[in-house]
Amino acid sequence: MFADPKKRLGLLLVLPALIFIVVCFLLPVLALLVDAFRVGDGMQWGVDRFIEFFSQEFNRTIFWRTLRIAALVTLASIILGYPAAQAVARVSPKWRGLVVGMMILPLMVSPIARTYAWIVLLGRNGAVNAALVNMGLTEEPLRLLFSEFAVFVGLLQLLLPLMLMSLAGALENLPRDVEPAAATLGANPWQVFCKVTLPLTQEGLVVGGTLVFTGCVTAYVTPALLGGTKVLMLETLLYQKVSVESDFGAANVIAVILVCMTLLVNAGLKRISSSRSSV
Repeated sequence: MFADPKKRLGLLLVLPALIFIVVCFLLPVLALLVDAFRVGDGMQWGVDRFIEFFSQEFNRTIFWRTLRIAALVTLASIILGYPAAQAVARVSPKWRGLVVGMMILPLMVSPIARTYAWIVLLGRNGAVNAALVNMGLTEEPLRLLFSEFAVFVGLLQLLLPLMLMSLAGALENLPRDVEPAAATLGANPWQVFCKVTLPLTQEGLVVGGTLVFTGCVTAYVTPALLGGTKVLMLETLLYQKVSVESDFGAANVIAVILVCMTLLVNAGLKRISSSRSSV
């Protein structure tokens, strides 16, 4: 089957990673899926657990909150990431290493440390409330902590570098003459971005969007510390189901929902990307 020595060598090099992925990822996910669709303790299968989960208004509220915050963080990271990635891609080679280092520096800091910094900033006696009161925008400190706003800001700051790196890599591979050529033909900056830059960097957008959305729906530390028990998300609810209630059936359902949300978003971004490229 693999008479070619190069093919055999390639298979041997890939085999350890393949075994690791199958044993440590695919098999646990498969077991998770099987248990989530099991009815009772027997060998009957169905969606009873999912119906029971979504029949409760409390769970539906958490689901839509998770989806809404993840979508808003992904959209905000795209809006903020494209201009920053354009600047990174256009910086001179002399300073590019420094700029890239500053770009990935937040990823080297513990998420717990970054989240606690936001607790200090957004607290009732924090810098944000102090600035709002001093400028006369509010008479008393606002409750910024333990709110969807705090979770949104924390997740955006946590995951924006992932979008930035994905877009910067795509923009660096963009031919330097296509944007000036479009401008020469009469396209304004917005048309250049929509008709030239965006279609040619859509792969980076798909990768970055998937990473950011997946990070939002799987992050635990940031929602737990900035949202507390008042702003529960699916990942914090999953932790409660396992550690507090020992309800592993509901935990399996939540885990499957998180996996499906990530796969659907990735498929949707790819679909949008392919439809734009075919236009």
